[in-house]
Amino acid sequence: MMGSCSGSRVRWLRYFGIWIASVAGCCALPLARAQTLDKPMQSIDKDVTAFAYAPDGRIVYSVNQTVKTKQYELEHDDIWIQESGGKSRRILQGEKFNRGNQPFSYIVDSFRWSPDGRMILAQLFTSTVDDAGKTSDSYMTLVLEDNGKEIRIAGGDSLIKDAANPTWLPDNATILYLNEAVKPRALFSIKSTNRATGAAPSLHEGRTFRDVSWLPNTNTAIAVEQNQSMTGPLRLQQFDLVADTDAELATLDTYAGGLTISPRGTKAAYFIDKEVLEVRDLADPTRLARLRVGFGSFRWAPDESRIFIKRATEKKSGDIVFIDVPPLSAASDKAEIPVLQSANPAVLHGLTFRDFAISPNGQNLAVVATGTRNLLVFPLPR
Repeated sequence: MMGSCSGSRVRWLRYFGIWIASVAGCCALPLARAQTLDKPMQSIDKDVTAFAYAPDGRIVYSVNQTVKTKQYELEHDDIWIQESGGKSRRILQGEKFNRGNQPFSYIVDSFRWSPDGRMILAQLFTSTVDDAGKTSDSYMTLVLEDNGKEIRIAGGDSLIKDAANPTWLPDNATILYLNEAVKPRALFSIKSTNRATGAAPSLHEGRTFRDVSWLPNTNTAIAVEQNQSMTGPLRLQQFDLVADTDAELATLDTYAGGLTISPRGTKAAYFIDKEVLEVRDLADPTRLARLRVGFGSFRWAPDESRIFIKRATEKKSGDIVFIDVPPLSAASDKAEIPVLQSANPAVLHGLTFRDFAISPNGQNLAVVATGTRNLLVFPLPR
């Protein structure tokens, strides 16, 4: 993830591995196939890099913009909001967003709305260059009101440095995020800050995690914990982030990524390898099911009956399928857990997409099209 560059022929962030993979994926699908899509309910005909639904159905999204200087060609994404009526307004002009005197480049990686729908956390992948021409890459989180005003933490900066996977607690004031503890992005610690008072003592000081999933609008999180030497067992933990308590749910033999809590907080799902998804009951962690679906990024339907999977990693294009969540049953320590075969019906004609999300009311499926990277909204397949 780290690198160096100099000279006018360098395009920052284009050399970032995930970014290259996503661009390559975007070019892989012939434009003629995209024309077979049904007419969308809504469309945003821009080069969308990230987006997220607000609790009330609005959409915040970022649009790729290039800023040219004498030496560099930089990325400075704009940020927009599409209102429920379909009108869009820009809340951040990327060309005017800078930090310090050194060249600064960024793309928006993801968004998170506050529970009250009035504030936004924008996770940025940033690059800066020092006087020697060496580039330094990192994740930062930008804190904004939905009108575009920057929220300065404790009167300081609106950027939280080294902050990935941020979220809001229900008080609409406390921000939790992950800080890299073992490079490169192998283990993380949980950090906390408050809009008014700034950084708070680190939650669960000294503990490190492979992955953390926040349950929106609650104080609950699920995490895969591992010691800093990465020699200990993988423990699936459930946290109350305000009471600062936790409970061990299970010990995992393997973990491949994708940890996600279901919308009602009743289940957790994650990949145990590159093909098998495990779904576990949080009230009774002995109850689980395993499905062979193929690795990818996934979203739960709001009623928890189905899981939609883009069969590719977050920043690469893939087709979207869905699985019906099967009944969960108690697993014996001595018996081998069966792996169920899922039908995996394809949605939207089996075409590939770069990103997707399900609306809070469960009625719509929003996708970022491969190639054009326009954002399209369709009825959620039944």
